Amino acid sequence: MNFLGTGFAVGDGTLVITNAHVIPDGGEGSKVEALVVIVAKNETETELRITTRVGLDREHDLLLLKISGPPLTAMEIGDSGTAREGQVFAFTGFPIGMILGFHPVTHRGMLSSITPIVLPAANSRRLDSQSILQLKKSAFPVFQLDGTAYPGNSGSPLYDPDTGIVYGIINMVLIKGLKESALAQPSGITYAIPSSYLRDFLQKKKEP
Repeated sequence: MNFLGTGFAVGDGTLVITNAHVIPDGGEGSKVEALVVIVAKNETETELRITTRVGLDREHDLLLLKISGPPLTAMEIGDSGTAREGQVFAFTGFPIGMILGFHPVTHRGMLSSITPIVLPAANSRRLDSQSILQLKKSAFPVFQLDGTAYPGNSGSPLYDPDTGIVYGIINMVLIKGLKESALAQPSGITYAIPSSYLRDFLQKKKEP
């Protein structure tokens, strides 16, 4: 088994959302036999749920999965437009995959900035193909946090620790490749896609 990332239940509890980049594309040379979600039943027991892919938003790096079996407890998606700098959030996931064991870890971080996903460039020579592609789509705002996330945290819910309402989804690969491409060393800053894009994505999947 190869651990790929974190996700969380939404909607009717049979849907799980995560970052699109954590899942192999299934192209030529892929050795994925089955895509499963590992669900913790209690502190010592887990179960495997077979999944199917039911939605993809590449621009915001979102993937929606449908799981087999009974529904899970879904998280409520809040309005990220109400989030403000200085607000404290929590995010729960599996940092560094399963190296530390299958036990979720929760971090806290302050929303330090609401910032465009790409950095401005002084001239066109400083733009790479990925930045140009994103600018053609949209330079949408993302959340910058002063907490530290790790590779296994991709797809973790960013939520209000008092209410449990989700205001974003942790994303390191897409945003750091665009936002911090000018930095020679990683900064340790964590980023999240605001929940407004999750809500729009889920709403489109409900429409006939």
